[in-house]
Amino acid sequence: MSITLIQQIHDLVWGIPLIVLIMVVGLWLTIRLKGIQITKLAKAFRCLFQKEEGNGEVSTFQALCISISATVGTGNITGVATAIVIGGPGALFWMVITAFLGMAIKYAEGFLATKYRRIENDRLIGGPYAYIEYGMGKKFKWLAKAFAICGTFAAILGIGTMTQMNGIVDAAKNVFDKDGIYMLTLFGHPVSIVIIITGVMVTCSAALILIGGVKRIGSACEKIVPVMAIAYIVICLIILGTHMKTIPESLLTIVKMAFTGQAAAGGVVAITVRNAIQEGVAKGIFSNEAGLGSAPIALATGKSNHPVHQGLMAMTSTFLGTVIICTLTGLCIVVTGAWSSGHQGISITNYAFTTGLPFPSLVGSILLLLCIVCFAFTTIVGWNLYGVRCLDYLTNGNKRIEKVYQWIYILALLMGAFLEINTIWNIAEICNAFMALPNLIALLALSGVIAKETKESLAQEKMEG
Repeated sequence: MSITLIQQIHDLVWGIPLIVLIMVVGLWLTIRLKGIQITKLAKAFRCLFQKEEGNGEVSTFQALCISISATVGTGNITGVATAIVIGGPGALFWMVITAFLGMAIKYAEGFLATKYRRIENDRLIGGPYAYIEYGMGKKFKWLAKAFAICGTFAAILGIGTMTQMNGIVDAAKNVFDKDGIYMLTLFGHPVSIVIIITGVMVTCSAALILIGGVKRIGSACEKIVPVMAIAYIVICLIILGTHMKTIPESLLTIVKMAFTGQAAAGGVVAITVRNAIQEGVAKGIFSNEAGLGSAPIALATGKSNHPVHQGLMAMTSTFLGTVIICTLTGLCIVVTGAWSSGHQGISITNYAFTTGLPFPSLVGSILLLLCIVCFAFTTIVGWNLYGVRCLDYLTNGNKRIEKVYQWIYILALLMGAFLEINTIWNIAEICNAFMALPNLIALLALSGVIAKETKESLAQEKMEG
């Protein structure tokens, strides 16, 4: 498939209809749930520290960490940078708007994941395919299978493998071989030795965790996710602290370009309002996955039988991933001028780190590399779980097919080190779109159930004090 054709498919599936559908679903759920992402945000964070028991495989906190690990990845660093370069600083505004509406979507996904999960023949079946089949009814099983098929391919070709690996090797090359001195010829093309070594090391490390199943994945994510999120936030705050005077002007630029657009880089690149909206929404969904239906697969594994609590906890991942981390990344890129520096991909964020931090440039590059490795690595293992569970649903738990799938996943991960970044992002977003459609249909169909039972549950908790 040619790069031009991939771009055309990307532009078609991420056109106005899908963008409007996602925003409408988020707005509809926000209205039906009476702004739950605002009114119950504090309660959502309190739920993180409540221990619950239920028919799951890992603790509720581990399930959330798996969900966050798959959410907080290169989309929060490279994705934000790419969105701002293509769509201008205004894209960041639309990413935050998408996240706000996405919090209501993520609540609904977490709620349905817990309510409609099933245990059959010692297999836990939970996620969009479960709430489509058991919530909407057996006649919609074809739609459940459509989601599972899309999820299986999205894990391999989309978020879980190539984009994450590409972000890691690019960051490593920026630190250890920025000028491309140490090169080898691979399949007729010059490739940095750093890229080859990094790709092999990450692939082997991921394989060791992936073969351990959901419990090993949950244990790894529980340890890595909180530390990596806090560390990254602190680094971004240091950059913003050294650019305090330019923050007000940068915020004004972000809001202004969200509605007006302008010509960037001396008129070379025309940034329109449509570009800002399209890039902001696409990369926003990529960063928080609200509407894709991926997070419910992880949330269904949590030991909780309380749909409302699980939904509230699910909201926090979108708040952390996009409202906090993506906003901080975007602000750092804008206040340092990295977005108009002429760089591409991870090099944009690297420019912000090396010029924005009050340390030698090498220190900034190394800090970014460590952040990228942690973010991307946890996303790799989290999305593997999603792909395996979708395949489990399709094959009724056929272990032989799952093993073959695992090796294909690992191979796709390694391939991501050597592919061109824009093509990788386009493929990933195409997979996202085809995953989102069945899930969004289910959320609309079951919105009445979500609203009714949420209202009843919260009222009951209020009565009990």
